[in-house]
Amino acid sequence: MLRAFVNAFKIPDLRKKILFTLVIIAIYRLGSHVPAPDINVAKLQQDFANAGGGGILSFINLFSGGALTQFAVFSLGIMPYITSSIIMQLLTVVIPRLEQWQQQGEIGTKKITQWTRYMTVTLALLQSTGLVFLFNSQFGVVRVFDAPRVALIVLALTAGTAMIMWLAELITLRGIGNGMSILIFTSVISRLPSEGTGILKQAGTGKAVFLLLLGIAIVVAVVWMEQGQRRIPVQYAKRVVGRRMTQGGSTYIPLKVNQSGVIPIIFAASVLYFPTLLGSVYHAQWFQTVVNKWIVNQASVVYMLIYGLLVVFFAYFYTAIAFDPVRTADDIRKYGGFIPGIRPGPKTAEYLAGVLNRITLPGSLFLAAVALLPSVFLSIWNISGFPFGGTTILITVGVALETMKQLESQLTMRHYEGFLRT
Repeated sequence: MLRAFVNAFKIPDLRKKILFTLVIIAIYRLGSHVPAPDINVAKLQQDFANAGGGGILSFINLFSGGALTQFAVFSLGIMPYITSSIIMQLLTVVIPRLEQWQQQGEIGTKKITQWTRYMTVTLALLQSTGLVFLFNSQFGVVRVFDAPRVALIVLALTAGTAMIMWLAELITLRGIGNGMSILIFTSVISRLPSEGTGILKQAGTGKAVFLLLLGIAIVVAVVWMEQGQRRIPVQYAKRVVGRRMTQGGSTYIPLKVNQSGVIPIIFAASVLYFPTLLGSVYHAQWFQTVVNKWIVNQASVVYMLIYGLLVVFFAYFYTAIAFDPVRTADDIRKYGGFIPGIRPGPKTAEYLAGVLNRITLPGSLFLAAVALLPSVFLSIWNISGFPFGGTTILITVGVALETMKQLESQLTMRHYEGFLRT
């Protein structure tokens, strides 16, 4: 992996993509330290530390890379963009017009992306307004709380979210990896040193070492599961195309056990983010208590159950979107292929769907178990310094693996002989 990264710097266009991605990440981290106007940052940090940064605030702070503790212009992070993306994907199944756009190819994708941007800005406006009122009522950090100043702060936070969305799309188009995943990875990994220090202070050396070894074991398990796949053999017969005879042969369709990667973890966290978003706007005491006690408190059984079920659901949901058995079966039939022992057409589609459902189950259960395992120990030992242990590890390792696979595929396409060694 490291050798592939070094070899990528020897190719000019890949080197430009990597450097471009690093520059975007640097801009993103810089924006996480630039406070919004008329905010008393020193008072905010002191009061936030005294409050323990738990519940709703810790949830938002994780995915903003600590920007919330400074009420920076990037305080909302990438979560409004993820939330709007999930909503649009769910609406695609319900609204026929969106389904038609999805089937139109690149033109339809551009339309869906545009509406996703509109929804992101709308969610950012709602959430930034809620955060300003929430922070002012709890911490009193707004120096002059009047309509013009509040509007200025809301505008700054919304513009910051729009800029984050633009940076993520720039990485996807001109950089390496998926821009949204890269920015989430950057936010999460930036919190690891402070969260690790929090565990050491609360749990002591012995328990901290155990959790560190547990984290390493989870990393190994995630890497091992990412390599697991079911290979479906496909046989192609000889056929005449024009005046040429195409050579038949055999190949296979690689169906990964964890077909959806780290996406279910991000989506599940985003759904749990909905009550957090409402909690920042709706300040009723009973609702705040429910959210803090049951929804974002990893020590509660309700949180673990909801989170685990959401991970399993989104694993199946995203797999169904990413891999279409009917279209795959139709493509195999068009090119004169067949799966040995299975009739072409609908029977092939049914076979592929059955195999995919069977291998997705252990993959989704594995994701849920790994995401919740550190939470169980942290709950037993009453440690609150590391709010999303399993989620953090899965996102970090999953995004790193996906990015390196894309980098290796770029090297393979360029037939770099220093990388392709037998």
